[in-house]
Amino acid sequence: MERAYHKWFSKMLERDMELLVFGHMGEPVIFFPTRGARFYDFENWRIIEAMREKIEAGKVQIYCVDSIDNESFYSDAEPEQRILRHGQYEKYILKEVIPFIRKQNKDKRLVSAGCSLGGYHAVNIAFRHPKLFTKVVGMSARYDLTISLPFFDDLFDGYFNDTIYYNMPTRFIAMLSDKRIVRQIKKMEIILVIGLEDHFLENNRELSNALKNLQIPHQFYEWNEEAHRPRYWRQMVQLYI
Repeated sequence: MERAYHKWFSKMLERDMELLVFGHMGEPVIFFPTRGARFYDFENWRIIEAMREKIEAGKVQIYCVDSIDNESFYSDAEPEQRILRHGQYEKYILKEVIPFIRKQNKDKRLVSAGCSLGGYHAVNIAFRHPKLFTKVVGMSARYDLTISLPFFDDLFDGYFNDTIYYNMPTRFIAMLSDKRIVRQIKKMEIILVIGLEDHFLENNRELSNALKNLQIPHQFYEWNEEAHRPRYWRQMVQLYI
């Protein structure tokens, strides 16, 4: 299995950013890390190994990007600054990572995927920019970071504005009225996966219902137990990526 490390200074983030690429060809997948995790953690947790057969066969090429969650959602900055920093991270993906992928890989498809907070990142960017993606996979994620749940706080401490609204998929999908955007989202393959004992179960059901109300086809899977652990993600990536 080919493995390549890349690092460059991001103009969008004004700091060095790193990523790992696994595979030599195939459907490119931007794989977002879990909360506060790093670009190498999916490799360390043997989640990349679980996809070895597909990667070596040239069916998928995995781009494990880094996280700046500790500078955005989980920083000590004011809530308004947290969402602005997240916006800079989105620009890094759109203006730096995706062009990098397009130079590396000629496949016209593009998948956005992630686990836990990485699942939020994957779904949020795909729903906000549906013309860029052909598939999105969200595993064990919550799609409204403003809600308070056991062990998971509102990441904006009660603060709310339009920028936050348009970065919370459960909220903006439920109220989406632009038929052009709805048509674009319908073209994507959408997969949402959550455990029956996961704290984010109801939020996932809410997003699935919002998609149903817009008649947007998607696959929604509820796994037994909590399923919010690497051992489950190793199984999920084999099935859904």
